[in-house]
Amino acid sequence: MKKIILTVITVFLSFPIFSQVGKAEHLVFIGLDGWGSYCMGKADMPVTRQLMQSGAYTLKKRSVLPSSSAINWASMFMGACQEIHGYTEWNSQTPEIPSRAIYKNGIFPTIFQILRDQYPSSEIGCIYEWSGIKYVVDTLSLSYSEQVPSSDNTNATTCEMAIKYIMDKKPNFFAIIFDEPDHIGHKEGHDTKAYYLKVHELDGYIGRIIQATKNAGIYDNTTFVLTGDHGGINKGHGGKTLQELESPFIISGKHIKKIGEFQESMMQFDIAPTLAYIFNLKAPQVWNGRAMKQVFKK
Repeated sequence: MKKIILTVITVFLSFPIFSQVGKAEHLVFIGLDGWGSYCMGKADMPVTRQLMQSGAYTLKKRSVLPSSSAINWASMFMGACQEIHGYTEWNSQTPEIPSRAIYKNGIFPTIFQILRDQYPSSEIGCIYEWSGIKYVVDTLSLSYSEQVPSSDNTNATTCEMAIKYIMDKKPNFFAIIFDEPDHIGHKEGHDTKAYYLKVHELDGYIGRIIQATKNAGIYDNTTFVLTGDHGGINKGHGGKTLQELESPFIISGKHIKKIGEFQESMMQFDIAPTLAYIFNLKAPQVWNGRAMKQVFKK
């Protein structure tokens, strides 16, 4: 009998209790590769604008340099600048500079890893379209990790896979990373008709993902984060213009103030500490990012 009671207590203690100690029990993170803030003056994105109006946002979040993919996804999830985590190029798969710290999975500490360490039974998922993502998210800390097969309908498939995972698992933390509008930016150009058609399409998928949380019964206890890794200019990125450096950061949902645009400075590496703050996680000392605490209700 004592053994049964001990087992029950152990299971109970290992179960996530975010609703008691954190700001929300569920976090849905949606990343759009190549989504520049510059486009929001023209973009037809009604779902995204609703998130902006119902929560908090900045269009002044800056990328680290170079303003390209792997280095910025790494900074975003690792809560540190490139000089500390060591990923320095658009397609980095391993650090070009030795990481300042290495955690148990052989990688610089990510938001996924510290969530797993502090809440071992958490359901943590990540789906992505660009293969480079798997090198910067610490897949060993994930409950579910999947690269979406490339096709003419990759973005739609990503949305369907995201909906299924939300309905099946009701994840505590789920990162969904589209590889658009980056492809369109390279093929047709940034600030073009094709680019704006693509962000409008992506906005529809964002709406469907939000609806999935309602259908799964977790919407009222979910925080939503929508952001990008960099912007672009003409058919490229990686430079030092604000059109390449600035990307939106939008946060809405459970425990988020309805304040609209906030004025405080934000960098790419401030995202991981902000996500950690949602779950009341202790951030590693080696992170140099700051949580955007001003967006949360007391």
